Amino acid sequence: MTLHENAYAKLNISLDVAERRADGYHDMAMVMQTVSLADEVEIRFTDTDSVRASSNLSFVPGDERNLAVRAALCYLRAAGCEGQGLSIRLDKRVPVGAGMGGGSSDAAAVLRALNRHYGALDAEALETLSAEVGSDVPFCVRGGTALATGRGEKLETLPDMPDCAFVICKPGFSVSTPELFRKLDQCGTRCHPDNAGLVEALGAGDLAGICRRMYNVFEEIDDRRLRTVKEIKGKLLDLGALGAVMTGTGSAVFGVYRPGTLPDESALETLRREYGFCETAVCVGRLN
Repeated sequence: MTLHENAYAKLNISLDVAERRADGYHDMAMVMQTVSLADEVEIRFTDTDSVRASSNLSFVPGDERNLAVRAALCYLRAAGCEGQGLSIRLDKRVPVGAGMGGGSSDAAAVLRALNRHYGALDAEALETLSAEVGSDVPFCVRGGTALATGRGEKLETLPDMPDCAFVICKPGFSVSTPELFRKLDQCGTRCHPDNAGLVEALGAGDLAGICRRMYNVFEEIDDRRLRTVKEIKGKLLDLGALGAVMTGTGSAVFGVYRPGTLPDESALETLRREYGFCETAVCVGRLN
């Protein structure tokens, strides 16, 4: 038997970080959006007692270092099916190290697919279980538009984004998440996103108001690599984006466009030649 599931990427419409907590994590407040750019996940049931992953990218681990494997083992334990062998194939299309939750979305896709097969957990229980796998996994399980707080695992479903499209551009480098958090702890934050105003603009279907409030506190950090992020933002705005911002801890940047106003293929190809990755996407609604 084989199961198939799309692992949709996420974008941070906003990202705020509070002080470091006693447990070593930071309290976050993020408006998140699922988009159509996705990995393809295939799960085959095997006669072995092991869970392994493979990928079109040779450097992606196949053992429990891979969140998809960890998610499968976690679900099988919860469903009382420990010992069931699985072979998980990940066709990676979401760029790695982009701040788009690629690993978390793979894990979420595994959880949704296995739960569709076994039916052991309701939607709330599946999200609770997913928090054991990683902080972004609950949102990637639920999908749609949501405010994520705590470590990212506490979710409040928000009104859908107005009709729009995204151009996502990632330069040929990634940024270490732990490194950026360390630098943020050292320098602090001067500005914070207006999440309340952003939620209000979502409720009003005000795309321009949403774009005016897009903000990521990690962009404040003095890091030479983030200068490239600022450069990409400028180019997306020059190409007609209503707003542009880095997602997660980067290094991907996205611009938001009204329907019918996306840059033409020639402009997108220029960005690909210059930075390596550039694709368009649209919003995806709730998944769980």
